[in-house]
Amino acid sequence: MNVSFRWLFLLVFFVGAFGGGVASFSTAEAAPLAQIKDVRIHADKTKVRIVVDADGEVDYRAMTLSSPGRVVVDLSGARLSPNAVKNQEIKSRFATRVRLGQFDASTVRIVVETETYKDRSNYDVFALEGGAVPYRVVMDFGNLSGGAGETSSSGASSSAGSSSSSGSNIDFGHGAGTSGEADDSAGSADESSKDGASSLPTRTKSPSSAEPGIAGKRIVIDPGHGGSDTGAIGPTGVTEKSIALRIGRRLKVLLEEQGAEVIMTRTTDTEVSPKKEKATDVEELQARCDIANRNAADIFISIHLDAFSAPEVHGTTGYYYEKGSANSTLLADAVNRNVLRRIGTLDRGTKPCEFYVCRHTAMPAMLLETAFVSNPREEQMMNSNEGVENAAQGIAAGIVEYFR
Repeated sequence: MNVSFRWLFLLVFFVGAFGGGVASFSTAEAAPLAQIKDVRIHADKTKVRIVVDADGEVDYRAMTLSSPGRVVVDLSGARLSPNAVKNQEIKSRFATRVRLGQFDASTVRIVVETETYKDRSNYDVFALEGGAVPYRVVMDFGNLSGGAGETSSSGASSSAGSSSSSGSNIDFGHGAGTSGEADDSAGSADESSKDGASSLPTRTKSPSSAEPGIAGKRIVIDPGHGGSDTGAIGPTGVTEKSIALRIGRRLKVLLEEQGAEVIMTRTTDTEVSPKKEKATDVEELQARCDIANRNAADIFISIHLDAFSAPEVHGTTGYYYEKGSANSTLLADAVNRNVLRRIGTLDRGTKPCEFYVCRHTAMPAMLLETAFVSNPREEQMMNSNEGVENAAQGIAAGIVEYFR
């Protein structure tokens, strides 16, 4: 073998060997697929609600088809459980059947036979996360006008609390257990009761809303879950709701030290809706949005911790509503980037979402999945004072960067 061919042989060998190794590594690091576990249906005189339960985060995209009328929702990063019911009849004038199938290796397709597709105001698709069911995609069809699930052209919620959108008695799977950890909030004032949706007149924008800098900015911090809704629960029993509240409280102090006006959706272990544990998920989420909307907040930050059935999954994700203000993307990017710098987790990216609190707030809004409470290392980190401090410092730094 001459020298030229010997070098060519070695080059091919090393590319093949190391290239294959890189491919194997990438495959091993790929995010596991969420499993679609169940589909639940509730129909009444005003609408049909279809709830798709998943054991982890999925991305989804909705489209419509005619002749016959259908709303199609593709769930990417998902696989269909063999036990899930794949074809169900719906006895309603708003929808007649729902079908599920594995569209490709990582996409589950949901097809709802309905004539409501002709008017976008007659159907809605949104996501819910946390609680006994880690992730849910909700599809509403029917008489949705004027309910909590509708938005005005400005993106603000209209007629919050109407029973047409939230009156369904379907069980959304609120978490009902406790982690056993001590609640350090006992006896403190509950700002959610005085700032709640039912008691606040609408305020004007803060005087400094158009000026650079954080001083004078009106910021709403929303610690996710609370009360009967524990959110996700870690392997040692640490709850999402407790860590989110600890981060939110510390963040409030940091922002106020820099001159911001901070409003918390909750300051204790409680629900935000005046209905407390009797509220549906939509009513509870709308109450959080109402606090931000009626206070004319400059930004809205919802703090959460992620979870997945596979404990090795880890990292931090920032979310924004893709069809909302472009500033929501800037806010999510800034917060996610600064949190990553301080807690050193895997960057899972800044992603578009359809989370209710991002869709139904009328100002730049983002939801932060700070870390995975289902991951033993990240649960331990986030349950420490150092982890809470670093997360709060990261969010605060991201907010300061956003307002420059």
